[in-house]
Amino acid sequence: MMEHVDETVLTLDLNALSHNFEYLSSKISANTKVLAVIKAFGYGSDSIEIAKELETLGVAYFAVAYVKEGVALRDAGIRTPILVLHPQSANFETLIDRCLEPSLYSTFVLKKFIEVAEGKKQKNYPVHLKFNTGLNRLGFDAVQIADLLSEVHGTSAIHVKSVFSHLAASEDPNEKTFTEGQIEAFKEIAQELEDALGYHPVLHLCNTSGGGGYPEAHFDMVRIGIGLYGFGNAAEVNAELLPIATLSSIVSQIHHIQPGDTVGYNRAYKANDHEKTATIPIGHADGISRAFGNGVGWVTIHGKKAPIIGNVCMDMLMVNITGIDCEEGDEVVLFGQNPTADELSAVINSIPYELITGISQRVKRVVRKR
Repeated sequence: MMEHVDETVLTLDLNALSHNFEYLSSKISANTKVLAVIKAFGYGSDSIEIAKELETLGVAYFAVAYVKEGVALRDAGIRTPILVLHPQSANFETLIDRCLEPSLYSTFVLKKFIEVAEGKKQKNYPVHLKFNTGLNRLGFDAVQIADLLSEVHGTSAIHVKSVFSHLAASEDPNEKTFTEGQIEAFKEIAQELEDALGYHPVLHLCNTSGGGGYPEAHFDMVRIGIGLYGFGNAAEVNAELLPIATLSSIVSQIHHIQPGDTVGYNRAYKANDHEKTATIPIGHADGISRAFGNGVGWVTIHGKKAPIIGNVCMDMLMVNITGIDCEEGDEVVLFGQNPTADELSAVINSIPYELITGISQRVKRVVRKR
Protein backbone atom coordinates (compact mmCIF):
# COMPACT_ATOMS: atom_id res chain seq x y z
CA MET A 1 0.00 0.00 0.00
CA MET A 2 1.42 3.37 -1.02
CA GLU A 3 1.66 6.10 1.56
CA HIS A 4 -0.36 9.26 0.91
CA VAL A 5 1.37 11.80 -1.32
CA ASP A 6 0.45 15.42 -1.99
CA GLU A 7 2.90 16.09 -4.82
CA THR A 8 4.78 14.21 -7.51
CA VAL A 9 7.12 11.79 -5.74
CA LEU A 10 9.42 8.91 -6.63
CA THR A 11 9.26 6.59 -3.62
CA LEU A 12 12.22 4.25 -3.22
CA ASP A 13 11.68 1.04 -1.28
CA LEU A 14 14.99 -0.11 0.19
CA ASN A 15 13.38 -3.31 1.41
CA ALA A 16 12.67 -4.20 -2.22
CA LEU A 17 16.29 -3.36 -3.07
CA SER A 18 17.51 -5.69 -0.33
CA HIS A 19 15.18 -8.43 -1.56
CA ASN A 20 16.46 -8.10 -5.13
CA PHE A 21 20.09 -8.12 -4.02
CA GLU A 22 19.61 -11.21 -1.88
CA TYR A 23 17.67 -13.04 -4.60
CA LEU A 24 20.17 -12.28 -7.36
CA SER A 25 23.10 -13.08 -5.06
CA SER A 26 21.55 -16.46 -4.33
CA LYS A 27 21.85 -17.34 -8.02
CA ILE A 28 25.63 -17.11 -8.04
CA SER A 29 28.36 -19.00 -6.22
CA ALA A 30 29.25 -17.90 -2.71
CA ASN A 31 32.79 -17.38 -4.02
CA THR A 32 31.64 -15.00 -6.75
CA LYS A 33 31.56 -11.32 -5.84
CA VAL A 34 28.77 -8.90 -6.73
CA LEU A 35 29.45 -5.59 -8.44
CA ALA A 36 26.43 -3.28 -8.20
CA VAL A 37 25.94 -0.92 -11.11
CA ILE A 38 24.57 2.40 -9.85
CA LYS A 39 25.29 4.66 -12.81
CA ALA A 40 22.75 7.22 -14.08
CA PHE A 41 21.82 8.29 -10.55
CA GLY A 42 21.16 4.69 -9.57
CA TYR A 43 19.13 3.98 -12.71
CA GLY A 44 17.07 7.09 -12.06
CA SER A 45 16.48 6.47 -8.36
CA ASP A 46 19.06 7.94 -5.96
CA SER A 47 22.58 6.55 -6.28
CA ILE A 48 23.68 7.68 -2.83
CA GLU A 49 20.78 6.07 -0.98
CA ILE A 50 21.15 2.93 -3.09
CA ALA A 51 24.90 2.75 -2.45
CA LYS A 52 24.52 3.24 1.28
CA GLU A 53 22.02 0.40 1.50
CA LEU A 54 24.06 -1.94 -0.69
CA GLU A 55 27.19 -1.19 1.29
CA THR A 56 25.44 -2.49 4.41
CA LEU A 57 24.52 -5.63 2.45
CA GLY A 58 28.16 -6.34 1.67
CA VAL A 59 28.44 -5.56 -2.03
CA ALA A 60 32.06 -5.94 -3.18
CA TYR A 61 32.20 -3.23 -5.86
CA PHE A 62 30.21 -0.39 -7.34
CA ALA A 63 30.27 0.74 -10.96
CA VAL A 64 29.36 4.11 -12.41
CA ALA A 65 29.62 5.44 -15.94
CA TYR A 66 31.50 8.68 -15.38
CA VAL A 67 33.95 10.17 -12.91
CA LYS A 68 31.57 12.78 -11.51
CA GLU A 69 29.16 10.00 -10.52
CA GLY A 70 31.94 8.38 -8.51
CA VAL A 71 32.89 11.70 -6.94
CA ALA A 72 29.31 12.15 -5.70
CA LEU A 73 29.48 8.76 -3.99
CA ARG A 74 32.82 9.52 -2.38
CA ASP A 75 31.49 12.88 -1.17
CA ALA A 76 28.60 10.98 0.45
CA GLY A 77 31.01 8.78 2.38
CA ILE A 78 30.95 5.63 0.23
CA ARG A 79 34.23 3.75 0.66
CA THR A 80 33.57 0.58 -1.34
CA PRO A 81 35.75 0.33 -4.49
CA ILE A 82 34.18 2.11 -7.46
CA LEU A 83 34.84 1.15 -11.07
CA VAL A 84 34.33 3.97 -13.59
CA LEU A 85 33.17 2.28 -16.78
CA HIS A 86 33.72 5.12 -19.25
CA PRO A 87 36.24 7.56 -17.79
CA GLN A 88 37.27 10.55 -19.85
CA SER A 89 40.97 11.40 -19.92
CA ALA A 90 40.25 14.99 -18.88
CA ASN A 91 39.07 13.63 -15.52
CA PHE A 92 41.92 11.22 -14.74
CA GLU A 93 43.51 13.45 -12.11
CA THR A 94 40.20 13.77 -10.28
CA LEU A 95 39.66 10.04 -10.60
CA ILE A 96 42.96 9.33 -8.88
CA ASP A 97 42.45 12.00 -6.24
CA ARG A 98 39.11 10.40 -5.27
CA CYS A 99 40.40 6.82 -5.32
CA LEU A 100 38.20 5.73 -8.21
CA GLU A 101 39.26 2.90 -10.52
CA PRO A 102 39.21 3.31 -14.31
CA SER A 103 38.15 0.98 -17.06
CA LEU A 104 40.87 1.22 -19.69
CA TYR A 105 39.53 0.17 -23.06
CA SER A 106 41.82 1.58 -25.76
CA THR A 107 45.49 2.29 -26.37
CA PHE A 108 44.85 6.02 -26.19
CA VAL A 109 43.10 5.77 -22.82
CA LEU A 110 45.71 3.35 -21.45
CA LYS A 111 48.67 5.54 -22.41
CA LYS A 112 46.96 8.70 -21.16
CA PHE A 113 46.14 7.14 -17.81
CA ILE A 114 49.69 5.84 -17.36
CA GLU A 115 50.99 9.33 -18.15
CA VAL A 116 48.73 10.93 -15.53
CA ALA A 117 49.37 8.22 -12.94
CA GLU A 118 53.13 8.51 -13.36
CA GLY A 119 52.86 12.28 -13.11
CA LYS A 120 51.08 11.87 -9.79
CA LYS A 121 53.74 9.35 -8.68
CA GLN A 122 51.31 6.46 -8.34
CA LYS A 123 52.46 2.90 -7.71
CA ASN A 124 50.29 -0.09 -8.60
CA TYR A 125 47.16 2.00 -9.09
CA PRO A 126 44.24 -0.43 -9.70
CA VAL A 127 42.93 -0.43 -13.26
CA HIS A 128 40.45 -2.62 -15.12
CA LEU A 129 41.07 -3.74 -18.69
CA LYS A 130 37.99 -3.99 -20.88
CA PHE A 131 37.89 -6.20 -23.96
CA ASN A 132 35.53 -6.21 -26.90
CA THR A 133 34.16 -9.70 -27.53
CA GLY A 134 31.27 -8.78 -29.81
CA LEU A 135 29.34 -5.81 -28.47
CA ASN A 136 31.59 -3.50 -30.50
CA ARG A 137 31.09 -0.55 -28.18
CA LEU A 138 34.18 -0.19 -26.01
CA GLY A 139 37.15 -2.44 -25.44
CA PHE A 140 40.51 -3.69 -26.64
CA ASP A 141 40.48 -6.34 -29.33
CA ALA A 142 42.27 -9.63 -28.65
CA VAL A 143 44.88 -8.83 -31.31
CA GLN A 144 46.01 -5.85 -29.22
CA ILE A 145 47.05 -7.91 -26.20
CA ALA A 146 50.78 -7.91 -26.98
CA ASP A 147 50.91 -4.12 -27.40
CA LEU A 148 48.75 -3.65 -24.34
CA LEU A 149 51.04 -5.81 -22.22
CA SER A 150 54.06 -3.87 -23.44
CA GLU A 151 52.51 -0.71 -21.97
CA VAL A 152 51.51 -2.45 -18.74
CA HIS A 153 54.93 -4.01 -18.19
CA GLY A 154 56.64 -0.73 -19.01
CA THR A 155 55.36 1.06 -15.93
CA SER A 156 54.99 0.50 -12.19
CA ALA A 157 52.24 3.12 -11.94
CA ILE A 158 49.35 0.71 -12.58
CA HIS A 159 48.23 -2.75 -11.52
CA VAL A 160 45.68 -4.75 -13.49
CA LYS A 161 42.96 -5.39 -10.93
CA SER A 162 40.43 -6.96 -13.27
CA VAL A 163 39.81 -8.02 -16.85
CA PHE A 164 36.27 -7.86 -18.20
CA SER A 165 33.98 -7.72 -21.18
CA HIS A 166 30.27 -7.20 -21.80
CA LEU A 167 27.70 -9.59 -23.26
CA ALA A 168 25.69 -8.22 -26.16
CA ALA A 169 22.49 -10.28 -25.99
CA SER A 170 22.51 -12.46 -22.88
CA GLU A 171 18.76 -11.95 -22.37
CA ASP A 172 17.89 -13.30 -25.83
CA PRO A 173 17.66 -17.12 -26.09
CA ASN A 174 17.85 -16.80 -29.87
CA GLU A 175 21.39 -15.45 -29.46
CA LYS A 176 22.64 -18.27 -27.23
CA THR A 177 25.27 -19.38 -29.77
CA PHE A 178 26.59 -15.83 -30.09
CA THR A 179 26.72 -15.40 -26.30
CA GLU A 180 28.56 -18.71 -25.88
CA GLY A 181 31.03 -17.49 -28.48
CA GLN A 182 31.62 -14.35 -26.45
CA ILE A 183 32.20 -16.44 -23.34
CA GLU A 184 34.79 -18.61 -25.08
CA ALA A 185 36.53 -15.57 -26.56
CA PHE A 186 36.71 -14.01 -23.11
CA LYS A 187 38.16 -17.17 -21.60
CA GLU A 188 40.95 -17.17 -24.18
CA ILE A 189 41.72 -13.50 -23.58
CA ALA A 190 41.73 -13.97 -19.82
CA GLN A 191 44.05 -16.96 -19.98
CA GLU A 192 46.53 -15.16 -22.21
CA LEU A 193 46.58 -12.16 -19.89
CA GLU A 194 46.88 -14.26 -16.76
CA ASP A 195 49.85 -16.13 -18.21
CA ALA A 196 51.58 -12.88 -19.16
CA LEU A 197 50.81 -11.03 -15.92
CA GLY A 198 51.86 -13.90 -13.69
CA TYR A 199 48.80 -13.65 -11.47
CA HIS A 200 45.03 -14.07 -11.65
CA PRO A 201 43.17 -10.77 -12.08
CA VAL A 202 39.49 -10.59 -11.15
CA LEU A 203 37.44 -11.74 -14.14
CA HIS A 204 33.90 -10.52 -14.82
CA LEU A 205 31.65 -10.84 -17.83
CA CYS A 206 28.01 -11.35 -16.81
CA ASN A 207 25.37 -8.70 -16.32
CA THR A 208 21.94 -9.31 -14.71
CA SER A 209 20.71 -11.46 -17.60
CA GLY A 210 23.97 -13.31 -18.01
CA GLY A 211 24.12 -13.95 -14.29
CA GLY A 212 20.87 -15.84 -14.47
CA GLY A 213 21.31 -17.58 -17.79
CA TYR A 214 25.01 -18.45 -18.02
CA PRO A 215 26.34 -19.73 -14.68
CA GLU A 216 29.46 -21.05 -16.42
CA ALA A 217 30.43 -17.43 -17.09
CA HIS A 218 30.15 -16.05 -13.55
CA PHE A 219 33.93 -16.17 -13.08
CA ASP A 220 35.08 -14.07 -10.08
CA MET A 221 32.44 -11.34 -10.14
CA VAL A 222 29.00 -10.62 -11.64
CA ARG A 223 27.83 -7.12 -12.50
CA ILE A 224 24.22 -6.57 -11.47
CA GLY A 225 22.46 -3.47 -12.72
CA ILE A 226 18.80 -3.45 -13.77
CA GLY A 227 18.02 -6.48 -11.61
CA LEU A 228 18.70 -4.52 -8.44
CA TYR A 229 15.96 -2.11 -9.43
CA GLY A 230 13.40 -4.85 -10.04
CA PHE A 231 13.70 -5.88 -13.68
CA GLY A 232 15.27 -9.09 -14.94
CA ASN A 233 14.75 -8.92 -18.72
CA ALA A 234 12.73 -12.14 -18.51
CA ALA A 235 9.24 -12.80 -17.19
CA GLU A 236 10.32 -15.63 -14.90
CA VAL A 237 12.99 -13.43 -13.29
CA ASN A 238 10.70 -10.40 -13.06
CA ALA A 239 8.28 -12.57 -11.09
CA GLU A 240 10.94 -12.95 -8.38
CA LEU A 241 11.99 -9.30 -8.26
CA LEU A 242 10.33 -6.22 -6.76
CA PRO A 243 10.39 -2.79 -8.46
CA ILE A 244 12.11 -0.50 -5.98
CA ALA A 245 10.61 2.73 -7.35
CA THR A 246 7.03 3.96 -7.47
CA LEU A 247 6.32 7.18 -9.33
CA SER A 248 3.16 8.78 -8.01
CA SER A 249 1.45 12.13 -8.23
CA ILE A 250 -1.95 13.68 -7.53
CA VAL A 251 -5.04 14.86 -9.32
CA SER A 252 -4.55 18.62 -9.59
CA GLN A 253 -7.85 19.45 -11.24
CA ILE A 254 -10.89 17.70 -12.66
CA HIS A 255 -12.73 18.94 -15.75
CA HIS A 256 -16.14 17.93 -17.04
CA ILE A 257 -16.10 18.32 -20.82
CA GLN A 258 -18.78 18.21 -23.46
CA PRO A 259 -18.93 16.32 -26.77
CA GLY A 260 -16.62 18.06 -29.22
CA ASP A 261 -14.49 19.73 -26.52
CA THR A 262 -10.76 19.29 -26.95
CA VAL A 263 -7.97 18.69 -24.45
CA GLY A 264 -4.39 19.96 -24.50
CA TYR A 265 -2.04 21.48 -27.03
CA ASN A 266 -3.01 21.32 -30.68
CA ARG A 267 -6.44 20.12 -29.58
CA ALA A 268 -5.05 16.63 -29.88
CA TYR A 269 -7.92 14.95 -28.03
CA LYS A 270 -11.61 15.48 -28.87
CA ALA A 271 -14.36 14.22 -26.60
CA ASN A 272 -17.01 12.00 -28.16
CA ASP A 273 -19.34 12.24 -25.19
CA HIS A 274 -19.73 13.87 -21.80
CA GLU A 275 -16.42 13.00 -20.20
CA LYS A 276 -14.38 13.68 -17.10
CA THR A 277 -10.65 14.43 -17.27
CA ALA A 278 -7.94 14.96 -14.67
CA THR A 279 -4.79 17.05 -14.92
CA ILE A 280 -1.70 15.54 -13.29
CA PRO A 281 1.38 17.65 -12.36
CA ILE A 282 4.04 15.72 -14.27
CA GLY A 283 5.17 16.01 -17.87
CA HIS A 284 7.94 15.44 -20.37
CA ALA A 285 10.32 17.67 -18.39
CA ASP A 286 9.96 15.07 -15.63
CA GLY A 287 10.65 12.13 -17.90
CA ILE A 288 7.20 11.18 -19.19
CA SER A 289 7.81 11.03 -22.90
CA ARG A 290 5.61 12.66 -25.52
CA ALA A 291 5.42 9.19 -27.04
CA PHE A 292 2.70 8.71 -24.43
CA GLY A 293 -0.62 10.48 -24.85
CA ASN A 294 -3.44 10.37 -27.36
CA GLY A 295 -4.57 7.11 -25.82
CA VAL A 296 -1.10 5.57 -25.57
CA GLY A 297 -0.23 4.72 -21.97
CA TRP A 298 -2.16 5.09 -18.78
CA VAL A 299 -1.96 5.85 -15.07
CA THR A 300 -3.90 4.19 -12.28
CA ILE A 301 -6.22 5.94 -9.85
CA HIS A 302 -7.69 3.79 -7.09
CA GLY A 303 -6.40 0.81 -9.05
CA LYS A 304 -8.29 1.72 -12.22
CA LYS A 305 -6.74 2.58 -15.58
CA ALA A 306 -6.99 6.18 -16.71
CA PRO A 307 -5.72 6.58 -20.32
CA ILE A 308 -3.36 9.48 -21.05
CA ILE A 309 -5.13 11.78 -23.52
CA GLY A 310 -3.94 14.68 -25.65
CA ASN A 311 -0.28 15.58 -25.88
CA VAL A 312 1.92 15.26 -22.80
CA CYS A 313 2.87 18.81 -21.74
CA MET A 314 6.18 19.93 -20.27
CA ASP A 315 4.88 19.97 -16.70
CA MET A 316 1.47 18.27 -16.89
CA LEU A 317 -0.48 15.50 -18.53
CA MET A 318 -4.18 14.81 -18.78
CA VAL A 319 -6.05 11.55 -18.33
CA ASN A 320 -9.57 10.35 -18.95
CA ILE A 321 -11.19 9.50 -15.62
CA THR A 322 -14.71 8.95 -16.93
CA GLY A 323 -16.19 6.23 -14.74
CA ILE A 324 -13.54 6.52 -12.04
CA ASP A 325 -14.74 7.76 -8.65
CA CYS A 326 -12.01 10.17 -7.60
CA GLU A 327 -11.46 13.70 -6.35
CA GLU A 328 -8.89 16.44 -6.68
CA GLY A 329 -5.97 15.58 -4.40
CA ASP A 330 -6.30 11.82 -4.89
CA GLU A 331 -3.20 9.77 -5.59
CA VAL A 332 -2.17 8.82 -9.12
CA VAL A 333 0.33 6.01 -9.81
CA LEU A 334 2.36 6.32 -13.01
CA PHE A 335 4.47 3.22 -12.44
CA GLY A 336 5.40 0.90 -9.61
CA GLN A 337 3.46 -2.30 -9.09
CA ASN A 338 0.50 -1.26 -11.26
CA PRO A 339 1.49 -0.51 -13.90
CA THR A 340 5.12 -1.59 -13.77
CA ALA A 341 7.73 0.42 -15.64
CA ASP A 342 8.13 -2.66 -17.83
CA GLU A 343 4.45 -2.63 -18.80
CA LEU A 344 4.29 1.12 -19.33
CA SER A 345 7.46 1.38 -21.40
CA ALA A 346 6.35 -1.52 -23.60
CA VAL A 347 3.40 0.45 -25.00
CA ILE A 348 5.79 2.92 -26.62
CA ASN A 349 8.17 0.17 -27.78
CA SER A 350 10.73 1.16 -25.18
CA ILE A 351 12.34 -0.57 -22.20
CA PRO A 352 12.16 0.07 -18.45
CA TYR A 353 15.78 1.30 -18.47
CA GLU A 354 14.78 4.32 -20.53
CA LEU A 355 11.70 5.13 -18.49
CA ILE A 356 13.22 4.86 -15.02
CA THR A 357 16.51 6.58 -15.84
CA GLY A 358 14.65 9.46 -17.45
CA ILE A 359 12.87 10.65 -14.30
CA SER A 360 13.98 14.23 -13.75
CA GLN A 361 15.93 15.30 -10.70
CA ARG A 362 13.21 17.86 -9.97
CA VAL A 363 10.93 14.99 -8.94
CA LYS A 364 11.18 14.59 -5.18
CA ARG A 365 12.74 11.34 -3.95
CA VAL A 366 11.37 9.71 -0.80
CA VAL A 367 13.19 6.77 0.75
CA ARG A 368 11.21 4.15 2.58
CA LYS A 369 12.54 1.33 4.74
CA ARG A 370 10.84 -0.64 7.49
